[in-house]
Amino acid sequence: MPEISIVIPCRNEAANLPLLLDEIGAAMVGRDFEVIVVNDGSTDETTSVLAAQAVLRPFPLRHLRHEKSAGQSLSVRSGAWAARGDIVAMIDGDGQNDPKYIPVLVDALRQAGPGFGVAQGQRLKRRDSKIKQLASRFANWLRKAVLHDETRDTGCGLKAIHTDILRKLPFFDGTHRFVPAFVIQEGYRVVHCDVVDRSRRHGKSNYGIFDRGLQGVLDLAGVWWLRRRRRRMPKTVEIRHG
Repeated sequence: MPEISIVIPCRNEAANLPLLLDEIGAAMVGRDFEVIVVNDGSTDETTSVLAAQAVLRPFPLRHLRHEKSAGQSLSVRSGAWAARGDIVAMIDGDGQNDPKYIPVLVDALRQAGPGFGVAQGQRLKRRDSKIKQLASRFANWLRKAVLHDETRDTGCGLKAIHTDILRKLPFFDGTHRFVPAFVIQEGYRVVHCDVVDRSRRHGKSNYGIFDRGLQGVLDLAGVWWLRRRRRRMPKTVEIRHG
């Protein structure tokens, strides 16, 4: 069984996937891992590209396909429940996230100890358009002010999280932007790692700016409500007698 499951949610990223898989292979040399690509209803050549890549790769490459696009968060959910590793590392399929940070995040999570549930990437030197950067900056400020999730940038696709914790989190369209808040709700802490963003190589963004503004605000209100209605999970210890 692999120790690490790398989950890549993607939609119409056929042109970006081969190089991304090259980079993942180089970054993960000496580690026991699998790659799970969640094809979120792609209409390009993603299926045929992954079929060809699966033959070439020395590591397990698994292809999950949504018949219809369900969004990035539910793609992560599909990958989480298919994962065979103890840790799930998440990375976007557009090439903007650099795979060299995957082992950095995994090691940071392990070294942080059992009280930490997720290692969250935080982007430096953003390569997005100015308007997207401003929208993201405002969304992160608002989210942090409301949820107090200790995180500067939850929109970064690079994360490493214990698989059992990831499977406990609620999933809806937009969950991936609130992972630190939900992990804290489960009674764990967050470790942060700075990462450097890159420009997209091919194609265009398939997922919007903070889920298109208004939707992101509604999601934030929903997450605030969930956290208000549910107490933080207590640590439970079995006491044996006799």
